[in-house]
Amino acid sequence: MSRIVFFSLPAHGHTNPTLPVVRELTERGHEVWYYSFREFREKIIAAGARYIECDQYLPQATNEEISKKAGKDFSALIEMTMETTLAMQEKVLKELSTIRPDCIVSDSMSVWGKLYAQKLDIPFISSTTTFAFNQHTAKLMKPGFKEALKMITGMGRIRRKINELQQAGYEVDSFTSLIGNDNETETIVFTTREFQPLAETFSGRFAFVGPSMPSIGPKTAKKDKTGILVYVSLGTVLNNAHFHKNCISALAGSGFEVVMSVGEKTDIGQFGKLPDNFTIKKTVDQIAVLGQADLFITHSGMNSVSESLYQGVPMVLYPMHSEQKLAAQRVADLGAGIILKNDRPQTIREAVRQVLEEPQYRRNTATLSGQFRNAGGAAAAADAILSRIKREEP
Repeated sequence: MSRIVFFSLPAHGHTNPTLPVVRELTERGHEVWYYSFREFREKIIAAGARYIECDQYLPQATNEEISKKAGKDFSALIEMTMETTLAMQEKVLKELSTIRPDCIVSDSMSVWGKLYAQKLDIPFISSTTTFAFNQHTAKLMKPGFKEALKMITGMGRIRRKINELQQAGYEVDSFTSLIGNDNETETIVFTTREFQPLAETFSGRFAFVGPSMPSIGPKTAKKDKTGILVYVSLGTVLNNAHFHKNCISALAGSGFEVVMSVGEKTDIGQFGKLPDNFTIKKTVDQIAVLGQADLFITHSGMNSVSESLYQGVPMVLYPMHSEQKLAAQRVADLGAGIILKNDRPQTIREAVRQVLEEPQYRRNTATLSGQFRNAGGAAAAADAILSRIKREEP
């Protein structure tokens, strides 16, 4: 029986993919400790891990604000991770010395996990819930003006935090060495090698395990075989009433059934009387809805894209920051969807019609779905972790 410690960000897109892996490990009889945040407590315990709360060590920001920074204000996110590393170190280093884990698994953005593992000489595995990131894929990222400006203005604060980490005894050369994936580090990537951009630039130490999903069967046949179901969602964090209203204008009276998820903080009443073909909810079981959907209009978050491809659903993509743009571009390059040029109702309507009417989108999506379903998922991720531990055994 092995002892394994997990670290992650307080963000759904970074934490949720690790939970089926935790469940896989605990069901195999291994002990797992998970340093996380109150929002994820029940899910972590349900997966069989020992939950250790870290909320008190976060900078003064809500989990929702941190989730937004994960995509839109990269320099602020890096600064937050370094502050959290310093704030938690006394408690966590002491506890890790007591737990004596066989391995630390840490989200690539949770730099504290990597740094604590280095300081205590504990075997380490990086967990990457988006694409693997190196100097080659970095060139594919195309930040907007505001993103680039925030990064430039934040570099001074980042350098000061790096200096603090160095003074605390951590070996840090630059912020890219903190968050980048290098070819010498064992890394679990929750996508397939086929979907990963520039996959040939990553070494054999990268385990491309595909999406980490709850146990779900093949895509089920629709109850109403004659109707078309379009699903619309911009994820759990982003709320964009303007875009939602344009989708209503675009698809009202279209003959399609439309299910729209608008987020917990959106007032559904603002949409007024809905067309008969629309159902709007704050949240839905996204995997279940995609199991019945014919098309997904999405913000292109990596989790949403992965779930859509896993379920074989082509997409109309509306990315809003550089990480989402990279995922959207990969979907478009592989012929599984269309990126919207703008959010005007006519543009949305035409893109939906094109994806639904041209069969190559569904064919290409079906190919990707097969690759995602056969990649191994949580079981393959658990195998990679246990293989890393085994190599350290005398």
